[in-house]
Amino acid sequence: MDTVLCVAGPTASGKTELAVELALKLGGEVVSCDSMQVYRGMDIGTAKPCMEERKGVPHHMIDVADPGEDYSVSRYVKEASACVDDIIGRGKVPIIAGGTGLYMDSLIKGLYFSNGPGNGILRKRLERLYDRFGGERVYLLLKSKDPAAAMKIHPNDRKRICRALEVYFSTKKPISAHNEETRNIPPRYKAVYLGLNYKNRDILYRRIDERVDLMFEKGLAEEVKRLLSANPAGSTALQAIGYKEVIAALREGRPPESASAAIKLATRHYAKRQLTWFRRNPDMIWFYKDLQKNSDIVRISTEYFRRAR
Repeated sequence: MDTVLCVAGPTASGKTELAVELALKLGGEVVSCDSMQVYRGMDIGTAKPCMEERKGVPHHMIDVADPGEDYSVSRYVKEASACVDDIIGRGKVPIIAGGTGLYMDSLIKGLYFSNGPGNGILRKRLERLYDRFGGERVYLLLKSKDPAAAMKIHPNDRKRICRALEVYFSTKKPISAHNEETRNIPPRYKAVYLGLNYKNRDILYRRIDERVDLMFEKGLAEEVKRLLSANPAGSTALQAIGYKEVIAALREGRPPESASAAIKLATRHYAKRQLTWFRRNPDMIWFYKDLQKNSDIVRISTEYFRRAR
């Protein structure tokens, strides 16, 4: 089984920098694992690495979809695994780097349908049904078809309720059965997991705040306006943190910069969710950037990966 290197952690923890340094040391290429960096034109708000930051290291799975598209985990796994296989086939090391835990886990497992196959037309019909008749009625439908899934989903969680029903009506099997089946599938790749974090949470939060400030300095407001002119505000991509807050400010006639505090708070909450997800992985080796030098993290990570291969 081929071995890949995964660099995970919360937003603003320095994953891109570490991935690039490891790629230079190991002769690798980076495969982005970020559900928003797949979209073209969404550069500032997703903190997409510029060419200078990439230091000549090839990056894959960036700018592969238009913001108006509904990008799915299934599509990500299909396209990213093709990149990983190509990198391995050329004798290089694939370095999977990013903060979207579901995408990372599904890629390593090789799950093209990690939560069941997608059916865009059916999904939109279910969403319209939810909007027309209310969440309670659609939630009761889910409860009758897949009570196990309903127990784990809040009655107001429109996205997950519709997703669970989409899987049921597409496959005649509850999403809970799909999830149970996938847990028993052997992984497609052998993975070495490296996690980046800060022992002092305040440092991470400060980095998040500084990143948001820099986004506005770089022109986040102009990027959002440009995207809005070419895509509907309801596009999945424009619901991303940083974009939806600026859109709300524009709709309410407020200055775009007034969304800064809301973006910072939402990003902090997102970082907590990322940490919760990655901490569930018992194979994750954690490094703390406020306690360890970056050069030491690169050296130890490189040595560990070479031994693990």
